[in-house]
Amino acid sequence: MTLFSQNLEDNQPKVGLVLSGGGAKGLAHIGALQVIDSLDIKVDYIGGTSMGAIVGSLYASGYSGKQLDSIFHNLDFEKLINDDIPRASKTFYERENAEKYAITLPFNNFKIQLPSAISRGQNVFNFLSKLTLHVSDVEDFKDLPIPFFCIATNMETGEQTILDKGSLPQAISASGSLPSLFQPVYIGDKVYTDGGVVNNYPVDELRAKGMDIIIGVDVQDGLLSIEELQSAPDILLQINNFRTIKAMKDKSNKTEIYIKPDIKEFNVVSFDKGSTIIKRGKNAAYQKINALLDLTQKQKFKEKSQIQFKDLDSITISKVEITGNKRYTRSYILGKLKLIAGETISYKTFNQGINNLVATNNFESFLYRFKPDTEGYILQAEVRESKNTTYFKVGMHYDDLYKSAALLNLTQKRLLLNNDVASFDLALGDNIRYNFEYFIDKGFYWSVGLKSRFNTFNKSVNSSLILPEEELEITGLNKIDAEIEDFTNQFFLQTLFRRDFRLRAGIQHKRLKITSETFNESETEDEFTFEKSDFFSVFSQLKFDTFDNKYFPNKGFIFDGEFQLYFSSTDYNNNFSEISYAKADLGYAMSFSDRFSVLLDSKGGFKIGEDTNNSLNYAIGGWGNNLINNFVEFYGYDFISLTGNSFVKGSIHFDYELIKKHHISLTANYANVGDNIFENGEWFTEPDYSGYALGYGLESFIGPVEVKYTWSPETKKSIWFFSLGYWF
Repeated sequence: MTLFSQNLEDNQPKVGLVLSGGGAKGLAHIGALQVIDSLDIKVDYIGGTSMGAIVGSLYASGYSGKQLDSIFHNLDFEKLINDDIPRASKTFYERENAEKYAITLPFNNFKIQLPSAISRGQNVFNFLSKLTLHVSDVEDFKDLPIPFFCIATNMETGEQTILDKGSLPQAISASGSLPSLFQPVYIGDKVYTDGGVVNNYPVDELRAKGMDIIIGVDVQDGLLSIEELQSAPDILLQINNFRTIKAMKDKSNKTEIYIKPDIKEFNVVSFDKGSTIIKRGKNAAYQKINALLDLTQKQKFKEKSQIQFKDLDSITISKVEITGNKRYTRSYILGKLKLIAGETISYKTFNQGINNLVATNNFESFLYRFKPDTEGYILQAEVRESKNTTYFKVGMHYDDLYKSAALLNLTQKRLLLNNDVASFDLALGDNIRYNFEYFIDKGFYWSVGLKSRFNTFNKSVNSSLILPEEELEITGLNKIDAEIEDFTNQFFLQTLFRRDFRLRAGIQHKRLKITSETFNESETEDEFTFEKSDFFSVFSQLKFDTFDNKYFPNKGFIFDGEFQLYFSSTDYNNNFSEISYAKADLGYAMSFSDRFSVLLDSKGGFKIGEDTNNSLNYAIGGWGNNLINNFVEFYGYDFISLTGNSFVKGSIHFDYELIKKHHISLTANYANVGDNIFENGEWFTEPDYSGYALGYGLESFIGPVEVKYTWSPETKKSIWFFSLGYWF
């Protein structure tokens, strides 16, 4: 019986399937494959380029057209292409560092270098690796359920390469690495880019495999008219298409069943129109229904293998093999991946580990393959360490406290050690500020850090923050226009546990200067000085943070607790004694739909000690991030309006995303602020202060753009707050 079936197969025509490249337009291949499946046509060999290689390889691996439709229909292409790394995968330092800058560029040999591509393609590679895990033992692509090859372009020679052996996800990633969108892919000592550069429709190579009848799906661009050539990218695309379209005149004649979907109005990144593009592919295939029906009549032996499509829950990694690392040790890489050989982990956890490693930006690529063994899979990973160690970063910001500022940053990795980083921020604008950090990252071991920060701003502040009680009674002033300068230096040790907990402890020097020109009564001095002391302290901090977004959280939990003991001061006003401050922030974000989320937040703090120096007390009011000392935001009141040595605050924040990245918010906050409110029980009474805010927010490339209208029933006054860009 086996011999009889083999004879039938040998006597029928060999059918090849060639799929062209075309980016998002290549989704039309899926529609054509659905028609081919519905007619029960057996494909004997597949050749593809770029998106045609991706779709073709999955079909060759056993997925049906219908299954591919399901996979790509539910895919978030924006996150996939942009290498969107979840915030939780970044270390605390990397989160804080990444959430300040609009632009990051390599800066080597005193020259700014543009990145090789928008995306490194890591998410795409991870996605393809997961989908092809069931054929990870296949070394020669002719042994796939349907034999397969794809085309890539050798970056050094400009010649085409037929990829038909090795790692399947690596091969199709190379074939689909669209120039400028994805960085080139290394395979061994060769580097490859999109196969469409040299051969976007490999019909001759497929014919050479012994195919008698070839079905071709062509999703390439046609030439634009003179009216359509409106921009430089249009002209460059037109020039590139001259060669391709000229070649297609001959190649289409070599294709027995030539399918050309009507997708001219789409482009290579029209992934948001995926459903329509797939439908166009299906319609184009139906236009060739007579030729396809004739082909199916010629086929007698039609046994095809299909896999049962299901989401992969877990994977057992029996052994980890790492190559390519020179500066970063195996333990460092495994620590970021959080892998233990022999452990069964969820595929979600495995991807999180890859994100942890990629988020360090210490590696240009992390390519891997799974080799089955008796105990699970051997993970064979090849890393390529980043050559860039110096980065120039830029940001911009405006808010109602620090006013306008342009942020310039220089970051140097591996300054003294392989796992250190030094970063210097200079904010130029209405108030010049700087921030310097040096950090030796040892992960779960004790890391070491240095930090120096200078802040200054002018603001009308509550008089009780800078005047002792007896002077408040004499002057009768509620507010004073003051200039506050804060110069803080820290040395600390830090460790991590359970990935999201950060424990930090260290020593701190703070120089605080508070002056006012309006309060000055001296004819010989330009300003009056309220405070000019150096404070010395020890501190500890415990932070837990799983928010998915710092500025617009949809889910996650945050706890930030800090204790600080000031044991010495130069005591400018002769009123210092040993004091301590303890404060905590507790927040929880949850989503009720894709668009609607709620954030519950509670803060509190108190002072231990009896000194009369109030300059480090809690100051409530205003809105913002990265506020200095014990300043706390509070809607309905201006900055530093409410002061005391203790406070409690609660808020509820509603956020609705009207359209993508456009938010409408409503917030209510309540607080008790004063002296010793935890001793006299006032912290647990009805709130003395309340405020409400209605806001609009936009997630832009320079950071959030937000405007908030706030109002307090106690003051009967409204205050507008505006912020542009990331806070720093």
